[in-house]
Amino acid sequence: MSELLVLYYSRHGTTAELARQVCRGIDSVEGAASRLRTVPPVAAESEGPARPVPSSGAPYATLADLRECDGLVLGSPTRFGNMAAPLKYFLDGTSSLWLDGTLAGKPAAVFTSTQTQHGGQESTLLSMMLPLLHHGMLIVGVPYTEPALTSTRSGGTPYGASHVAGSADGRLSDDERALAQALGRRVATIALRLAVNS
Repeated sequence: MSELLVLYYSRHGTTAELARQVCRGIDSVEGAASRLRTVPPVAAESEGPARPVPSSGAPYATLADLRECDGLVLGSPTRFGNMAAPLKYFLDGTSSLWLDGTLAGKPAAVFTSTQTQHGGQESTLLSMMLPLLHHGMLIVGVPYTEPALTSTRSGGTPYGASHVAGSADGRLSDDERALAQALGRRVATIALRLAVNS
């Protein structure tokens, strides 16, 4: 059984919903299973430390989750065309995995949510790819063979799944759900193929 880590940060819930759709795609592939994890918010020094366990939702990710995964799907809301600070903070703490090449050769993909149609989706997706490339991961996108990529009027890019939160009262469109699930299926399928050939 290949286990794929879906790791995200979500402030208002839409990136979390995309993450759940990615998990549905992964879990639909025979021989693959998803592991859903999040990261804590980054707090100012004057505030108290983050709780060690979130009060609801997915558990917080650890380096062990990354070590144990056969692939990674990373998600973040957009912050001025970049990933959110909590996810970047978590990734900045993965140098031990970089040093021993833990993630090298594993498939990875990215997803995001923005408030507006031109809110920096593609630059955010690209910013999340950079640390994954440094880890030696194999980046997987959404090919144009996915029909929803050409029919979407909201989120969805070849760089990864996405959502425009300002449209449709923040709910994912049918195309956005389809593309998130397709991304999950694609990463799971590639992870299984890599496992057979290793």
